[in-house]
Amino acid sequence: MPDSPSTAGPPPGGPDGSDPAELRIAAVAAAARFHGIDLDRTRLREEGVPPSPAALAAWLSEAGLWARAVKLSWRQLAQAAPDRPVVVLFTDGSAGLVVAADTKRDLAWLRDPANPRGEPVPMDALRLSQWWSGEALLVRKGRGVAQAEAPFGFASVARLVFGEREILRHVVLASLVLSVLAIVPALLTSIVLDRVLVYQSWSTLTLVGVMVGITVLFEALLTHARGEALQVLSTRIDAQLNLAVFERLLMLPLDHFERHPTGETNHRIGQIFRIRAFLTGKLMSTVLDGTTLLVLLPVVFWLQPILAAMVLAASGVVALVIIAFMPAMRRAYGRAIAAEVRKSGLLVETVQGIRTVKSLVLEPQRREAWDAAVAEAGLAQVAAGRLGRWPRTLTLPAERFIDRGVLLVAAYLVLDRVSGVQVGALVAFVMLSGRLAAPLIGFARLLEDVEEVRTSVQQVALVLNNPTETAAMQGGISPRIAGALRFEGVSFTYPGARGPALDGVSFGIPAGTMLGIVGRSGSGKSTITRLLQGISRDYSGTVRVDGTDLREINLAHLRRSFGIVLQDNVLFRGTVADNILAGRPNLTLEDAMEAARLAGADEFIERLPQGYGTWIEEGSSNLSGGQRQRLAIARALVADPPVLILDEATSALDPESEAVVNANLQRIARGRTMVIVSHRLSSLLDCDLIAVLDQGGLVDIAPHDALVERCAIYQQLWRQQNRYLDREPKGRPVQAPADTHELVAAEI
Repeated sequence: MPDSPSTAGPPPGGPDGSDPAELRIAAVAAAARFHGIDLDRTRLREEGVPPSPAALAAWLSEAGLWARAVKLSWRQLAQAAPDRPVVVLFTDGSAGLVVAADTKRDLAWLRDPANPRGEPVPMDALRLSQWWSGEALLVRKGRGVAQAEAPFGFASVARLVFGEREILRHVVLASLVLSVLAIVPALLTSIVLDRVLVYQSWSTLTLVGVMVGITVLFEALLTHARGEALQVLSTRIDAQLNLAVFERLLMLPLDHFERHPTGETNHRIGQIFRIRAFLTGKLMSTVLDGTTLLVLLPVVFWLQPILAAMVLAASGVVALVIIAFMPAMRRAYGRAIAAEVRKSGLLVETVQGIRTVKSLVLEPQRREAWDAAVAEAGLAQVAAGRLGRWPRTLTLPAERFIDRGVLLVAAYLVLDRVSGVQVGALVAFVMLSGRLAAPLIGFARLLEDVEEVRTSVQQVALVLNNPTETAAMQGGISPRIAGALRFEGVSFTYPGARGPALDGVSFGIPAGTMLGIVGRSGSGKSTITRLLQGISRDYSGTVRVDGTDLREINLAHLRRSFGIVLQDNVLFRGTVADNILAGRPNLTLEDAMEAARLAGADEFIERLPQGYGTWIEEGSSNLSGGQRQRLAIARALVADPPVLILDEATSALDPESEAVVNANLQRIARGRTMVIVSHRLSSLLDCDLIAVLDQGGLVDIAPHDALVERCAIYQQLWRQQNRYLDREPKGRPVQAPADTHELVAAEI
């Protein structure tokens, strides 16, 4: 490296004629390559406004790297640079790579992202500050697939706790000191009784008073400090636990959520709060109180070994009783939680289907089912509570012996002058025995709580320990996708199904083709779109995208390259613009407006109270079905995907909205591959090819005119939807049904 700093010209990545946005993206891509990751540069735009630090961090995170947008001082930058390149974001919108730094000489070596093989340029801190305000991106390797796939259980929870070693050390040290301080009052009481009162020593009393005052003050300050550390520790564990669980939940495949009721999943994941409360509450306090044993046990055995042994024996009896009941308690808690899961599932199902409940007057049936679920859960809770009370009842005599019986034995020892026990020593022992018994009994009681929490961990594990998409999302290649699709002998069967959903399907289309897919219900139309999205990957045969096996492509890259519009789409709470730009923070309102125009949504958006700033309520209750669908189409188009899949996307549209979307299909399809699944054959007339499926097999694939001539199934579907054209009008004209279902209803 050069020894002298550069003194002329802009820093690497500065205003040297290059596009700042392109340089910023190049710098981030170079940092990713240092960690062995090639980023898909089409993910972010390379023209216009430079991507924000948040967008860049999200881009890196999606590729499986750890990234944070931070504000660094010069010293912090120098400390971070030796380990890995640091992306420094310049004020003009460009960026550079700091690959080394020297704090003693106030130098940093920057590499130009436009020339990644060039020599780094040394630059002093003063000159760098002219272009850099402190914004930077820290990038490092993310968690490996093995770590991300590690099963959830007590071991994973323990790793979170012990990951906070520094705070734990401070808390444990403070607890040990407090345990030592807990001995002082008892010893001082013994001194007062055996020395001050007996010998009328005022000087000793004064000294004891001063020591008590100092001890109380120090104990108060240390207790406050420990409480502050515990609060921070609990908050950090809580945050990490919630982040880890939510991340794992998002990595579960779609078919898991399709197989399990939402209420069941919600209730099981909700058990994480019980685990959190146990970790940061009962477990933490009991373990910390347990540090008292390290200090108190030697002292109480020194004061009175017989009484100390009695306290330990009584505590052991409590522990043995609880251990004996643990298997039965585990089963009882399991039945109670299973009943609660079923009750929660029924509640969520009813709330989600409340429109159907109201329209079909299903309130009595739902109420009856709810009454039964509540009764089942109540009986299970009563049984678990009744069983849980037996250990408490049986251990109560032992606990009372520690609390009161030891005092009686101590009194006996005082009366028995042969033992030679002093009153002060016994009073000190009784005071300390209470502090000793609390953690002993707490540990015994902790076993009971552990059983309950273990059941909660098992419930959470039933959700989180399912196979995830982590490997597919972090691995694989990220080629530029043009849109050529090919199925080669593809067969797929849903779990539990009697027959295959697809059976040896083979066809191919070049990039830029508009493909329609039709067939009777259950013929496998939507299964083809699921396979294209990578939702179901355990099929036989091969699905190729631009000649590459779909299973070799990075799943996140694949799904970002495919725009998807389903029959029933969900809009999230937020503005209209937020929903259109969901997942594309680097795009602008103009991009949202252009996508809305293509989807035919601009005309109704402009009539909304605040236009693109109109707030969408939960469930999109302030929008019609057609409006929701057009917004979903706009959301899929805003990223300009090379492949767009419309899976019954127009089935919920009113005739006017459908006409608008169909009129824009040619513009929407320009420059991209389109796959349109529809029951309405009239919406597929402009398709280049139409694939006809029946019972999981491909019957024919050809343009509309050819299918009408040669494909019997397509002819039948076409006649069913258009037979009203052949009828002679009788009396007043009959309006043509909008779709097949309305046609059947009209005929009946």
